[in-house]
Amino acid sequence: MSTAAGVRAPLGRIVALRIMLFAVLAMLAQLVAVLVEYGSDPEYLSLLALEQETDVLAEGLATSGTRLSYQLPPDLADRYGTDASGYVARVRTASGVVLFSHCDEACTQHFLPLDLNPPTFWLRVLSPGYPLSFAGGRIIESGDQRIFFEIAVKGDTQNVVWEVMGDEVLDHMVLPMSLTLIFVLGATLISIRAALAPVTAAAAQAERLDPLSPDARLEEAGMPREIAQLAGAVNRSYARTRELMEAQRLFTSAIAHEIRTPLAVIRLELESIDHPAARRTMGELDDLTHFVEQLVALARLEAADRTGFKPVALDEIGSDMVGTLAPFVYARGASIAFEPSRNPIVLGNAALLKDAVRNLVENAVRHGGPGVSIVVATDDGPGIGVTDNGPGFDPLPAPDELPDPPGYYRRAGGLGIGLEIIRRIAALHGGRLEISRLEPRGTKARLVFAAAPVTPAQ
Repeated sequence: MSTAAGVRAPLGRIVALRIMLFAVLAMLAQLVAVLVEYGSDPEYLSLLALEQETDVLAEGLATSGTRLSYQLPPDLADRYGTDASGYVARVRTASGVVLFSHCDEACTQHFLPLDLNPPTFWLRVLSPGYPLSFAGGRIIESGDQRIFFEIAVKGDTQNVVWEVMGDEVLDHMVLPMSLTLIFVLGATLISIRAALAPVTAAAAQAERLDPLSPDARLEEAGMPREIAQLAGAVNRSYARTRELMEAQRLFTSAIAHEIRTPLAVIRLELESIDHPAARRTMGELDDLTHFVEQLVALARLEAADRTGFKPVALDEIGSDMVGTLAPFVYARGASIAFEPSRNPIVLGNAALLKDAVRNLVENAVRHGGPGVSIVVATDDGPGIGVTDNGPGFDPLPAPDELPDPPGYYRRAGGLGIGLEIIRRIAALHGGRLEISRLEPRGTKARLVFAAAPVTPAQ
């Protein structure tokens, strides 16, 4: 389904993006706080650097049976395998057996004597502040042996401090906050989806609402309060629409009934006048009377109830109307025939469907010209149509191209609103009116419906 212009992204996406944005901002703020806190305590950073460096050095330990050996990890070759690098290290057993040594005079100045039983952990800051300068050592157990790792850093030329800061940020900030973000996002999206489920259901229900139905409303039960308020506003809007439509129907019906009586009186007076002008006036008066009758029919349509619709056989509708209208058609010099199909079934009101077919036939007789041939036919659409070989009829324009007030149902200067009545009958049955021009001449008007789910009992 395409998104209409101006419609924003789904609520879940908007909330997720905003949560991620604020999470990133929070992580940046936390990063600044971590840098400030750690940066203000170089001694604590020295302790962390000692732990990190000795852990990496311990990766070079190897055992073969009871024999213990050590090989400097390749990643530390530039740091602890190069002279004058500013980093020195020594690996020995608790008894003083040296497994690895990259020492200069710092070993003598800063490391513990070999004959001294080493402590589990020790650290001495050589120079306060930055860059880091410290010496220290810690015991790491390998199997049943205790190995003592000692390092000294003078000036931190390879920026061990930034590696320490990076590991701290990753271990204690990025990973925990990322996991928290994932859970928060998941919980938020699930909560939004659950909260909007009534809205989705209400939208689907609103698509099926019939404004003419007296019980057309959105179900507010089970909705969150804010969404229920929106549904209530929609229901009140539908109620006002029904009131306006009812008022319009009553007004139209009242006006039509008020006009019918004086029209009948005028026609009686004209019948007593033996003059050609009176005969012409009576013909125009008949057209006006027909127009008023259509207004009454249109007003009655507004009050039609769909709940009483039943399966209707279109072949029977077409056959009945052809038989009923044949005298009217032949009296005006036209002809009419019926072409059945496989008796398609629709849910509807038989009287209204007959009115629609009657209007189509009368329209064809009125505007088809002398000797017009009319065919009423059903099809498996399901549908029922009226075809004539008259001068033709321009198709209905699109709804956004309709004039105001509507005048698209005129043909050959006619005053009737028959096509508007037909269109509304079709809409009332969930169908539509299709009008097309035939070549080389003629018009086909077809009512198309949805198939009935059941067939009438035989």
